[in-house]
Amino acid sequence: MKNESRNVTVRRLTFSAIMIALATCLALVCSLIPFLNLPFGGGFTIASMLPIVIVSYMYGVKHGLFTAFVYSVIQMVLDLMLGSSSTIIALFLPDSGMALISAILICLIDYVAAYTLLGLGGVFRHKFKSKTTALALGTLIALALRYLMHIISGFIFYGSYAEWFFTQEGFYKIGGFILDHTSGTLLALIYSIFYNGLYMIPEIIITVIAAVIVSRLPQIKPVDEIKA
Repeated sequence: MKNESRNVTVRRLTFSAIMIALATCLALVCSLIPFLNLPFGGGFTIASMLPIVIVSYMYGVKHGLFTAFVYSVIQMVLDLMLGSSSTIIALFLPDSGMALISAILICLIDYVAAYTLLGLGGVFRHKFKSKTTALALGTLIALALRYLMHIISGFIFYGSYAEWFFTQEGFYKIGGFILDHTSGTLLALIYSIFYNGLYMIPEIIITVIAAVIVSRLPQIKPVDEIKA
């Protein structure tokens, strides 16, 4: 019995490591494709977060959160090393005009909190008879929570860019309407919802569709339904 339990643990950790590697590779590849990335931070990928959600669905939320936390740290370190997170790097520069505490909070909200919440993807694993429904809804909730974290971060730290953003080419019509009818705190919130939605909404749609497809694989099921 002890050996059986040990084997299950080894398989769980091995599977989680493979899923983290797959998610990281997908994110890295997509980061190299220009049209998938926004000029001021953020970008959508081809379902790069689904592997983390699958871990949570198969092995439970507790292990899912741990796996997602590890993934969040890897994402943060890679973005800083590769320079793809220029907004965060700028915050650490002496002449950035922003306090170090702000940079730390941005890292915590935009990376640690946002990506760790992907570990909630398995919250419906035993709530529905249909595993397609359970995985799809879990994916939707997990990514929606990540979107929420980016909205909070954008509202707090980047709201001052709202007026400038909505006057840029391509956003003039809708931007003009928003600027005419909102200001101050509300404008900052709308800006954050709008900007982060440019990449998170496509990301959510793509990942949920991918979850529906992947759920049809017989290997994707709660681990307690798999014979050790």
